[in-house]
Amino acid sequence: MEQFLAELREIDAGKVLYNEPLSEYTTWKIGGPADVLIIPNTEDQLVSVVRLLHKHGVQWTNLGRGSNMLVSDKGIRGVVVQPGEAFDYARFDGTHVHAGAAYSLIKLSVLAGKEGLSGLEFAGGIPGSIGGAVYMNAGAHGSDVSRIFKSADIVLETGELVRYGLEDMAFAYRHSCLHERPGIVIGATFELQQGDRKEITAMTSAYKQRRLQTQPLQMACAGSVFRNPPNDFAARLIQEAGLKGLRNGGAQISPMHANFIVNTGQAKAEDVLTLMETIQSTVKDKFGVELVAEVLVMGER
Repeated sequence: MEQFLAELREIDAGKVLYNEPLSEYTTWKIGGPADVLIIPNTEDQLVSVVRLLHKHGVQWTNLGRGSNMLVSDKGIRGVVVQPGEAFDYARFDGTHVHAGAAYSLIKLSVLAGKEGLSGLEFAGGIPGSIGGAVYMNAGAHGSDVSRIFKSADIVLETGELVRYGLEDMAFAYRHSCLHERPGIVIGATFELQQGDRKEITAMTSAYKQRRLQTQPLQMACAGSVFRNPPNDFAARLIQEAGLKGLRNGGAQISPMHANFIVNTGQAKAEDVLTLMETIQSTVKDKFGVELVAEVLVMGER
């Protein structure tokens, strides 16, 4: 690590922060410090950083908008890499839209509607970045990223820059090949369809309003905590198990939506993890169903 840090100071890596609290970078507002947080602001900087990490065998973690992860109270050892402002862009080319890894998925959905392009309506209320959406195959309302995905530019863990198409990504429910083959998405291209601007905007707005009315988005949270089991809904099982509203420390199973855990003000990661474990064991005992976490739990425990 010391040799890595010495060489890091000699390259143009972007912003480098040490012992940086990650609670400021996650939507749960929870998380201990990263040993080193690097925010590259160009493709060249990002590639250089990843190559240097690979050269020295330093463990690293990719961080987007932090909307689907729980960082432990002790934080993350090694290096955390977050694509910077240069990756916060979107441009339209006919029915194709190209967006950087740091661009907001919700914002892209709204812009697509204004362009009269259909296909992103499902994303109207999904927090997070394009990079995270590709990594997790984000979805809602019967659709997901894989339905509109054309390609993604990715920096592999070796520092090699590649372009993956649909087949390469091996998309499944909240899953992509990047779960097994680490890499950092730097941008993606989606293929949309021409549609009626008013109808698209109305549908996107309706989905967003439905989320606002049924999900505790005004509080610090990370979206759905558990994946839906086959032919059922995690929220239904959690509610039927009588767990809705249950508190542990500063964390609470949302009274509005049982598959959300909210930070009521001073929640720790351990508060959330205890509630997650309670949910899993109770649902398993009552219904024989093993709930699988959708949020990524990261860091040292």
